[in-house]
Amino acid sequence: MALNKKIFMLKKLINDLKTPKERYKIADDVKSNELGYYYFVFDEKRVSSGKDQKLLNHFDENGIPVNKTYIDVEGEEFVYFPITIGQMGLAIFHTWLKSGKEEDKERFLKYPHWFETNAEESHQYGARWLTKVSLPQYHNPGSWQSAFSQARAINILLRGYQLTDNEDWADLARLALTPFTLTVEDGGVTSMIKTAPFYEEYPAEVPTMVLNGMIFALFGIHDYIRVFPEDKIAKELFNSGIQSVQDILPVYDLGYWSRYNLCQAEWYPEIDPATILYQRLHIAQLKVLYKITEIPVFQKYAYLFQKQDNIVNALRMYSLKYKSLKKINRL
Repeated sequence: MALNKKIFMLKKLINDLKTPKERYKIADDVKSNELGYYYFVFDEKRVSSGKDQKLLNHFDENGIPVNKTYIDVEGEEFVYFPITIGQMGLAIFHTWLKSGKEEDKERFLKYPHWFETNAEESHQYGARWLTKVSLPQYHNPGSWQSAFSQARAINILLRGYQLTDNEDWADLARLALTPFTLTVEDGGVTSMIKTAPFYEEYPAEVPTMVLNGMIFALFGIHDYIRVFPEDKIAKELFNSGIQSVQDILPVYDLGYWSRYNLCQAEWYPEIDPATILYQRLHIAQLKVLYKITEIPVFQKYAYLFQKQDNIVNALRMYSLKYKSLKKINRL
């Protein structure tokens, strides 16, 4: 097991070093009511090959991706991972936008159908999509809800709704907002930092505050506002979340690199830096946030993190990353 973890991380390092700096193509339209290309223009061939998600292992009989579980997860070897399923669905939607073919449309529609079929609905939680494995690095035994998963569901369901006028998918997307209004302790996806909300990709007994997951969550809420601009709950969730990111961005800056998260648990590393892949993802996400909001701080930190992205700083980061992974037993 230990050797497998080291091989896994070595492969990840090599893959990260090969990552092009301009890997994420940003969509031209990020504001109109009609949801076209997602904020990042995912390419179906690239996503399905596993180049962007190394744990994407195979597809089921309906063409839905199935992930190999994280290296430190024992028991379950394969799992339906809503985040990956959403990304694959968006990539197929992009294929349909380019081709206009009925067969591509039908392949995409299997994805909102999957989110409809696999939603866990209740009066208390609205609709949630749980990932049914543990999160050992965050001491979460699973299953776990995720703001990122909620956002992916919204991204897919609303594109399906606009394509078919299926009101059930629009209703389900609205129910997907409910977990954002609840704290992690109450079964939702939000940690309260003083009075500011942080939408958690990975919920735990303490806030984990993964930056990229928070921003992806905001992309999902923004999709909802684009389709239903008068929805007060969605606008409040988005505006308060945007304010949180503005306020906390300086804490993610290590001076030479960005942090992956801000987890303050005693069993977690004091500093967990982003990998090269995530440094570049942060840059692209902040560019999108600036394009959506025109708030200068997002442009400022996109530029700052971009300046930090060089091989000297990357090697310095990986030295720290190795120590952080050792502490949480991922190496």
